Amino acid sequence: MKNLNKITALLLSAGMVGSLAACGGGNAAQSAAPAGSAAPSDGGDAAVVSKVALVTDVGTIDDESFNQACWQGVEEWSKANGVDYTYYQPTEDSTDARLVSITQAVNEGANVIVMPGYLFGEALATAQDQFPDVKFIAVDVGSGDLGTDAAANSVCITFAEEQAGYLAGYAAVADGYTKLGYLGGMAVPAVQRYGYGYVQGADAAAQALDKDIQINYTYGGQFFGDATITAKMEGWYQNGTEIVFACGGGIYTSAVEAAVQYDGMVIGVDVDQHPVGEAKNEDGSAKYSYNPFLTSAMKGLQATTETALDDLNNGNWDNYGGKFLTMSLAEGDYVGLPTDDASWCFKTFTKDEYQTLVDGIKDGSIAISNDISAMPQVSEHTTVNEIG
Repeated sequence: MKNLNKITALLLSAGMVGSLAACGGGNAAQSAAPAGSAAPSDGGDAAVVSKVALVTDVGTIDDESFNQACWQGVEEWSKANGVDYTYYQPTEDSTDARLVSITQAVNEGANVIVMPGYLFGEALATAQDQFPDVKFIAVDVGSGDLGTDAAANSVCITFAEEQAGYLAGYAAVADGYTKLGYLGGMAVPAVQRYGYGYVQGADAAAQALDKDIQINYTYGGQFFGDATITAKMEGWYQNGTEIVFACGGGIYTSAVEAAVQYDGMVIGVDVDQHPVGEAKNEDGSAKYSYNPFLTSAMKGLQATTETALDDLNNGNWDNYGGKFLTMSLAEGDYVGLPTDDASWCFKTFTKDEYQTLVDGIKDGSIAISNDISAMPQVSEHTTVNEIG
């Protein structure tokens, strides 16, 4: 009864905020302009998407990371197909608040809801039964997060982060870095897979090049940077760490703030974060004295969102409904490093060498463990310092 009363109160609050949002106020729901004159879908009679809603987790649609990438997928697909779209930002970090936003989205006409992040597991378990006529696309929600079967109107999509982490770790060592760091957010499966893949890749390069490396490894216990985490990163860089893989939403800000004080480098996550290093101050001056991003370990959040929406709209939901899908290099280029010239900042590691690694992962000749029960075993070339 207590939870029911809380949800009712949140619903009333969301309803009032939603009415304000139509006039430009409030933060529980923000509507994007419909695509208007955009061309209709080629789905013909099979086209079923009338309105798409994205509900954010604890982040925002401009977080330069996970939420933003999924939102861009919703936005690009909806514009291209002449479909209305919007997003909702829950009023607090709770399952109740997420359910309120989902309910509001359904009440306001959304028949497809995109949910980015493992935090949606519990909310999806309830919503998929409560709204059987709505399709739910849960990105980075695994079976352990959901805690039950995915219903026929839901799909849970995860990624082989260990492959992206492996590529980042290998590339960094191959480019000459020997003192590495890993700063994870919370120790959840996706973050752990990134980190353990990073360790495996760095160790593989150390063996191939016959050189010794060190890796400092820690979790911040949150998905945002703060003074305490920045101070820890400053200590790492001051004591010789050359590059840190910052993995966990906005926690990268602490790594960047520390890196630029000591001429250090950073590896971004989820999306190509190289543009973050080109940020400007309000007066137009460069925020950083140099761009500290060497590369980013990415997963195809935007592409996966667009593909799922397109398949749904064209009558191919059977490929998704009731399933837990893992997107890896075996399925396509769903994980990897950015290869456009602007973001390729390696000094010696080449795109040909990178492609050789990718091909090896695809054909199975390079084996990467996704076991997160313990830190991967490493060779005598690699020392891992796990730091609390």
